[in-house]
Amino acid sequence: MSGRIVVGYTATDTGEDAVALGARLAAASGSSLDVVVVLPSDGRSVITPPDASYDRYLKDQAAIWLDAATSRIPEGTTVSTNVRYADSFAEGLEAAAQEFGATHIVVGAANGGRRGRHRLGSVATELLHSSTVPVVLAPEGSRRVDPAIGVTRITAAIGTRPGADALLEEATSLADATGAELRLLSLVTVDLPASVDTGVIRVAGAAHADEVLAKARAALAGGGDAEAIVGRGDSIEDAVQNLSWEPGELAIVASSRLAQPRRLFLGSTAAKMLHELPVPMIVVPRTRASEGESR
Repeated sequence: MSGRIVVGYTATDTGEDAVALGARLAAASGSSLDVVVVLPSDGRSVITPPDASYDRYLKDQAAIWLDAATSRIPEGTTVSTNVRYADSFAEGLEAAAQEFGATHIVVGAANGGRRGRHRLGSVATELLHSSTVPVVLAPEGSRRVDPAIGVTRITAAIGTRPGADALLEEATSLADATGAELRLLSLVTVDLPASVDTGVIRVAGAAHADEVLAKARAALAGGGDAEAIVGRGDSIEDAVQNLSWEPGELAIVASSRLAQPRRLFLGSTAAKMLHELPVPMIVVPRTRASEGESR
């Protein structure tokens, strides 16, 4: 999967979390890292006169921020820095990802979140409604994770709804690139109506786990293997809390079936998972661009 990973950076703890996770993912997958700061677009309203000195100050300040960000990236990772101009931070990141042919966009959680947990800010929310490439959400505190941990396991929340094939492709590709173990998670038993008796729930969950495991084995490069588990609990949040999570783990979910093709939208199950998930989450577009078509 070696390629380029775009990281959205701001001179905050959130930005440091994104850079730290992006660097860890890049090192594990053999990818290069593009750290991007997005400044307000050059376009101004008629009531805001141009100010060349202020624009120059912002650009110089952005360069200082980028130098500080990249100084903390472990040696061995190819890093470039970029200052972009756009009407919104998310728009600038998307444009950079398209230009570079990036495999992922990494952003941090909003300020005020619990340590080790996610809290969506305006940039992540906008990306999750518009990005055509997978978006990696770094939980608060990612900057404190030892870079040497790498990526040890990939857990994919697999279902049978539209988007499952794209999700499985991303999960198996990332596991192959990083050498991580692959775990397939079924939450079907949590999603079943409460009126369904427990016997039916157990049968449905076991059948679903067998189905996703068979697909994973068929899709894995080199005939690899994968573990399939069924999440159990009174709710999605409860099921996530009941699972074991490794410090070097990544969770992968597909975007909502309501999303437009090749676009992201966080569905209700993924949103509920995000509340309690203690590891980074990758949201994958439910369909891929055709070969030769821009991602």
